[in-house]
Amino acid sequence: MDTSLFTTQNMKNLKNEKSHVLIAVLPGQGQINPCIEVTLTTSLSAFSKIKKLPNVEGLRFAPFSDDYDGKFQLSSIVEFHLFYSSIKSHGSEFIFNLIQSNAKIGTHISHWQKKINIASTLFWIQPDTIFYIYYYRFTDYSNYFKNRDAKDKIIELPRLPPLSPIDFPSFVFDDMESTNWAVDEKNLRVLVNTFDALEFDAFGIIKHVTMIGIGPSIPSIILKNYMDWLNLKDKGSVIYIAFGSYSEISSQLMEEIGQGLLKCGRPFLWMEDKLSCKDELEMQGKILSWCSQVEVLKHPSVGCFLTHCGWNLTLESIASGVPIVACPLWNDQVCNAKFIQDIWKNGVRLNVSEGGVVERYEKWSDLAKEAMKENGTSSVNLQAFANEILLSHNEY
Repeated sequence: MDTSLFTTQNMKNLKNEKSHVLIAVLPGQGQINPCIEVTLTTSLSAFSKIKKLPNVEGLRFAPFSDDYDGKFQLSSIVEFHLFYSSIKSHGSEFIFNLIQSNAKIGTHISHWQKKINIASTLFWIQPDTIFYIYYYRFTDYSNYFKNRDAKDKIIELPRLPPLSPIDFPSFVFDDMESTNWAVDEKNLRVLVNTFDALEFDAFGIIKHVTMIGIGPSIPSIILKNYMDWLNLKDKGSVIYIAFGSYSEISSQLMEEIGQGLLKCGRPFLWMEDKLSCKDELEMQGKILSWCSQVEVLKHPSVGCFLTHCGWNLTLESIASGVPIVACPLWNDQVCNAKFIQDIWKNGVRLNVSEGGVVERYEKWSDLAKEAMKENGTSSVNLQAFANEILLSHNEY
């Protein structure tokens, strides 16, 4: 950060200026949660998942059609890429027109930087480490990932722990084309939904990329009626199970989880309603189509969290101090599971012998809370970033 901008006179001038922020996000729950308190544009696929839009003065929404409009089902990697391409195509045109129609909006969006003379900022909603893995995928280690034999080897990337093929995001071995935005741009700044203490070793790996930890970005708690059920359970006795917005779980896996719950006899709260043994399970636990995951994870009766390890859910579990039973399915989830078990040591991975008990883990929870305090690292990082952008906006 350029601290020379933060003079007393500059800060006084800043207070007298009124700024407006536009944020464009992909239509996934992991992207929506950290951005829900700002002006928001995304596709109707995302808006269809929001139960009730908040009515707050100064907050506005700008949805656009992505041709799926809530009907997308993740059935294959190919289908995901088609969905992404549709969002990029329709979203680019919509946001380009939106920016042009309101010249007073100061916008920071990387994809439109070359079309309109605006500053560029990316909000990365996966771990800092995943960003660097993708960066290496398209630069110094591209040949390794293209080599089919690499799927059987351990690789050591600079300043990252040794990773086996099952630890990498699922896309890295696909035949992907790079947009080169992280490779070619100079002095790139990236906001990250993480905090300094959690991924301290990962910050500053690439000299021309400044990663700014501003997380964990977790929505506020709203009480719901299922809390009465949790209130009746003993401390640390409930298993919470959730696999995210887009994850397609096989019927075999769901049945195995269901049978495992019946055999262990523990009370549970499960975000899934497509089960053949649902009636039997509901005698032991509670099955929902939706709940506020933050309030559930913060409840003292919840003792562990069985999840696919999407980054948003992982951060919420870390901030709540709940140990994780990792069941990764694809993308960054497999790498997140690696860090949960081997680096942060706040959970176990299902495909590894558990061999012990995972206790409620408070260390990362305390550090996450410290990061989000008024003078915590994430709050300071975000404030410094905002000040620098606002004070230098005349350069763009």
